[in-house]
Amino acid sequence: MINLELAKKHQETFDQVMLLAEHMMRPYSRKYDKEEHTYPKEMEEAAKLIGGGRSSMSGGAKKDLPEGTVVNGGNMGAVVGLFGLCWGDVGLFLAMPGSGLGNAAISAVGTPEQVKKYGDSYAAMCITEPGTGSDSANISTTAVADGDEWVLNGEKIYVTDGDRCDTLVVWATLDKSLGKAAIKSFIVEKGTPGCEVTRLEHKLGIRASDTAAISFNDCRIPKANVLGSSEIATDAEGRKKAFGGVMQTFDNTRPPVAAMAIGTARAALDMCQDLLKEEGVELKFDKKPSNLSSLEAQLYEMEAEWQGARLLVLKAAWMADNKTPNSMEASMCKAKGGRVGNDVTLRCVALCQSLGYSENYLLEKFARDSKILDIFEGTQQIQQLIVARRVLEKSSSELK
Repeated sequence: MINLELAKKHQETFDQVMLLAEHMMRPYSRKYDKEEHTYPKEMEEAAKLIGGGRSSMSGGAKKDLPEGTVVNGGNMGAVVGLFGLCWGDVGLFLAMPGSGLGNAAISAVGTPEQVKKYGDSYAAMCITEPGTGSDSANISTTAVADGDEWVLNGEKIYVTDGDRCDTLVVWATLDKSLGKAAIKSFIVEKGTPGCEVTRLEHKLGIRASDTAAISFNDCRIPKANVLGSSEIATDAEGRKKAFGGVMQTFDNTRPPVAAMAIGTARAALDMCQDLLKEEGVELKFDKKPSNLSSLEAQLYEMEAEWQGARLLVLKAAWMADNKTPNSMEASMCKAKGGRVGNDVTLRCVALCQSLGYSENYLLEKFARDSKILDIFEGTQQIQQLIVARRVLEKSSSELK
């Protein structure tokens, strides 16, 4: 039997973060949207109240479960918490200390020693390069072994929290000629010689969070700072295997990013419905579809799309908690969540007309913030391609 209700502990989490979102995030939304690159110090206290950002993004540490055990654990708690925090303000959430996407990578593939040392740090993720966007296999940043160290060289762009974080998770190749198989991820502590933030980007949305470009010039890190194995894996026939280890990161981070989109969409829907209610348009779910006005029909449709996306996110998180492979479901919820977030926020702006377009309300900000949630951690098109490969049982070389 399927129970679609939240477990009691997660409902309590949601209720608590909604209070925080309403009273400690929303009041600062417009301030830090206008003051881009200004550090929102108020979020330090907010992060303390939820125990730091690590649990919000990473799903917590991995645990061995007795066979047959069904749990709603850290991954479920993460997405539920993000529904509420990003209902408050997604940019301010990303600006919270410890909320970096790199924490999910460390949790997903880090050794116990790495998790202990870096799990509670503020870790950003460095993947995108000037010549490499959605095609992660085309990474050009190099990592060369030299004695007891790795030497990193290359440039990363669009690093969320890249300036404020204290730890970086950097994707680099051991051998460009080997393609995906040679891609590994490395932990770099900020302040390491050769690692430099070169600029901060000006953005359409999530302006409270910084987005940086970072260069690595003969940046030396300990040999132990590679996430997972440094060996280039091969299959039974001796062929080089794709970069499955680092890709586990995406299986961990895509449901939370989808949850961020769902939270932002919910914020827009709630505000839109409140504004329309003042004009006499209120959803009571007591009419047949044929008796709905155009406005009511659009609100009903958006509610249905939102609920569908939310349930996909919960399913992917539940699978992660129960150690069930969820790569396809992670991509499905990211594709659906990102699309619904964009569509709902923009439609809410349109339905509220001048009020939606005005800075007197946050609807236009929700619409701007939502766009990045359909792009980072894999674009809409990439998610659809991954799902198609899974459904059709095709490899990346067979279906591009």
